[in-house]
Amino acid sequence: MGSCSPRARQELLVLLSVWLWVGSTQPTPPAPTHGPGPQLKFRLAGYPRKHNEGRVEVFYNDEWGTICDDDFTLANAHVLCRHLGFVAATGWAHSAKYGKGVGRIWLDNVNCAGGEKSIGDCKHRGWGNSDCSHEEDAGVICKDERIPGFKDSNIIESEQSHVEEVRLRPVVAGGRRQLPVTEGIVEVRYKDGWAQICDEGWNSQNSRVICGMMGFPAEKKVNRNFYKRLRRAAGMKGRSLRPGSRLFTERQQLNYRLHSVSCAGTEVHLSMCAFEFYQGNTSAACGAGMPAVVSCVPGPLFATGSAHKKKQRQQQQGQPRIRLKGGAKVGEGRVEVLKSSEWGTICDDRWNLLSASVVCRELGFGSAKEALTGARMGQGTGPIHLNEVQCLGTEKSLWSCPFKNITQEDCKHTEDAAIRCNIPYMGYETLIRLSGGRSRFEGRVEVAVGAGDGEEPRWGLVCSEGWGTLEAMVACRQLGLGFANHGLQETWYWDASNVTEMVLSGVKCAGHEMALSHCRHHGPRLSCRNTGTRFAAGVICSETASDLLLHAPLVQETAYIEDRPLHMLYCAAEENCLSSSARLANWPYGHRRLLRFSSQIHNNGRADFRPKAGRHSWVWHECHRHYHSMDIFTHYDILTPNGTKVAEGHKASFCLEDTECEEDVAKRYECANFGEQGITVGCWDLYRHDIDCQWIDITDVKPGNYILQVVINPNFEVAESDFTNNAMKCNCKYDGHRIWVHSCHIGDALSEEANKRFEQYPGQLNNQIS
Repeated sequence: MGSCSPRARQELLVLLSVWLWVGSTQPTPPAPTHGPGPQLKFRLAGYPRKHNEGRVEVFYNDEWGTICDDDFTLANAHVLCRHLGFVAATGWAHSAKYGKGVGRIWLDNVNCAGGEKSIGDCKHRGWGNSDCSHEEDAGVICKDERIPGFKDSNIIESEQSHVEEVRLRPVVAGGRRQLPVTEGIVEVRYKDGWAQICDEGWNSQNSRVICGMMGFPAEKKVNRNFYKRLRRAAGMKGRSLRPGSRLFTERQQLNYRLHSVSCAGTEVHLSMCAFEFYQGNTSAACGAGMPAVVSCVPGPLFATGSAHKKKQRQQQQGQPRIRLKGGAKVGEGRVEVLKSSEWGTICDDRWNLLSASVVCRELGFGSAKEALTGARMGQGTGPIHLNEVQCLGTEKSLWSCPFKNITQEDCKHTEDAAIRCNIPYMGYETLIRLSGGRSRFEGRVEVAVGAGDGEEPRWGLVCSEGWGTLEAMVACRQLGLGFANHGLQETWYWDASNVTEMVLSGVKCAGHEMALSHCRHHGPRLSCRNTGTRFAAGVICSETASDLLLHAPLVQETAYIEDRPLHMLYCAAEENCLSSSARLANWPYGHRRLLRFSSQIHNNGRADFRPKAGRHSWVWHECHRHYHSMDIFTHYDILTPNGTKVAEGHKASFCLEDTECEEDVAKRYECANFGEQGITVGCWDLYRHDIDCQWIDITDVKPGNYILQVVINPNFEVAESDFTNNAMKCNCKYDGHRIWVHSCHIGDALSEEANKRFEQYPGQLNNQIS
């Protein structure tokens, strides 16, 4: 640089400062909402409730109190939810729904417009001036989305005087824009623009923190000589860097904001590191240094290039010992670990961002955004393997962290730990949109195709042939709207867009994909019988979903054989609960051999399980005197060890209701008297072994070794947060007279190795014929 003329030096500074950013790693979040001052604090209380709802309690004048529900509105709830760290309210509750509070009633006749920063800015009768009793305590239901940067023990703290938003701005780009951005200049949001960080003293720990924020598990060394040559090349007009590459320029000046950054490498956000702000004339700052440049290693889901992906696959050979379950988005979920060939959960005692970040990086994501407690991602099943996990943040695996083995009494699944990880920005949400819906959570699906270099995307519709819940789940995930409530094949009632062309057909998803383009589809050659807009695919999304699973031990404990006379089976035959050969039997003489067992189906999710069909289409069964709300709810099958079906239970329809519930959970659904049907969160529907059709007709089954398989919601008619736990399998040995049922487990509860040993029948239980 010493040999440059003053003009060349000035041009170089301009060029170096203006390389155009071609991919943001994070969309710009709204600024945090800060509380009104130390004298006011807020909390949610009461039972039963979820983490984002409850009675509102306010700490004023050194005393906790409540708010009266007189004249309460949703606008009031919005202001209070922001105080509590949530982005908005979805509802409010009156008449002490969450129980009566104690102490003072601080506010009455509150009237907010909705945009106030503090509840104290709203109109009210004055602090402590109320004519209410605690039977009128108000509650709120907040949207389950945290305000970015909100001060909370488990969420990143970012004060206004610190750094809130960070991005990587790529310096060189080829002809086609590629995401994710894994290398570039580190920039921080400053006033209305972006500023750089001086790289003097910059080290790998600093880079690790930046990469973690950008959604990458690790950093790699940057070729600083390349960037030095780049600076020199920037001053030479007309000189190309390499074939197909170019510098993007825009006339600006370098604007250094930070220097002397010193991270330990375990921080989840740059604002938690030590650094200094530049003051005064920042364009002349940083001496002979350069802007800090970081290069990151993407995880397996986000790796680009075949060689890179092959290397990632080699590193991940063998079954992982950690996984996420129950999350709507990629990189979030309940943490489950594999121990002694059985998957289990982690107790949330002492669970924090350091431990959560170790899990995130181990799974190929960045650092943790949130360390969630209290089964925020739904309750798991099986053992709770670990407690009081205390990672330092430098560990490569959660298993390297100190933890305690626990007993059943120490923790319950209501304390299951979960995480939300930073993931790379991929821009998938820009290629899909909804139109015509009553809210942003529903509508006809429109996708962008043909967006190339400098081309505007062409928006079109998705053919609804074969469109179902799994495809809708992927669409809702791509939209960032949580889970799918419904995948709709007719959307004529949402005809509110000028987009009429079908551009995607034959979409078939497994349910885990990040975008519809990752699912199988017909490609450029469309094949759609019904091309009118009436038959375009649509979705209704939801922030929460149910999660059903069978209580496997009860099946094992209650299984037995019964030889039931045909004259007692007319009703069951009418409902198609016997095998097809029963039609040829000599009615009413003879009998059918039935494998009977109890079935207890739990809802461990975060939303009630409701039948897809409305009451108008429920079917009355005169024989059993109740309505069936689903055509197919459960499959009962007997399989050979290689998977061939030899008998099926034909348990076609169910009457869904809450038989029993956990403590503090109230029943909501009952079949009697044409009542509402469903299964409440925290409740279960019990079908006893002695109920009609609660069996498999094994009359034609020959003696041998078999697998008993029960699958809930087999056709994915109703959306759930996790379909992988809907199957339950047991070993069974049948000698023609007796049957032994053992090793019953949820389909994904064991390791791959244990599942391979599953057919070897290491032991039997003695279940006699009744």
